[in-house]
Amino acid sequence: MNVQAIILARGGSKGIYKKNIVNFLGKPLLAWTIEQCKQSQKISNIWVSSDDSQILNVAKKYGANIIKRPPEFSSDISSSEEAWLHAINYLETQNKSSDIILTPQVTSPLREKFDFDKAIDKFIDGNYDSLFSATVVNDFFFWKETQDNKYKSVNYDYRNRKRRQELDNQIIENGSFYIFNKSQFKKSKNRLINKIGCYEMDFWKMFEIDSEKDLRMCSALMNEFILRS
Repeated sequence: MNVQAIILARGGSKGIYKKNIVNFLGKPLLAWTIEQCKQSQKISNIWVSSDDSQILNVAKKYGANIIKRPPEFSSDISSSEEAWLHAINYLETQNKSSDIILTPQVTSPLREKFDFDKAIDKFIDGNYDSLFSATVVNDFFFWKETQDNKYKSVNYDYRNRKRRQELDNQIIENGSFYIFNKSQFKKSKNRLINKIGCYEMDFWKMFEIDSEKDLRMCSALMNEFILRS
């Protein structure tokens, strides 16, 4: 089956200026996701959609095809679904056929070279319509603040706290990437469609870059778990 990777990388960012091309261990952050896609044996083409000419130039330098995204799909309130749909429509005008779309997030660079291919295999073998990347945990206790400034436990009963061994695994959607059937996505305009699968990743791969502290932490994790291995 034909798999197209569509990477969204708009120019606007708040936590870090030009976040998508900030220096990350000697390369623009975007370059890591492009190179991970290039290592895949399953991805047919790699596309970067951006409203920013500097980002598009970086994408071309590292071997990706580019899609100039219009401003109406590049604002702070624009959804990823809108940008993906614009990119898919563009690909169709270029006669680039695709059955499956993979959408990696630039700010989640903590991946190993096999992650995309294993996830694509799971998507196909499971006959899924969509799939999300996730991290499994079994000892996170979530709380939320109520309107009357009190706190309420969300995923457990604090009055009957279980031992770690008794806890059920919890699946966290980590946002590293999504995979979906193109035709189903065009109908629903939602990344998660009908029969939904999950690709489980190691805990350390769940972190993403939104601030300078995130940048430092993810650099340390990349060095420890990938570059030194």
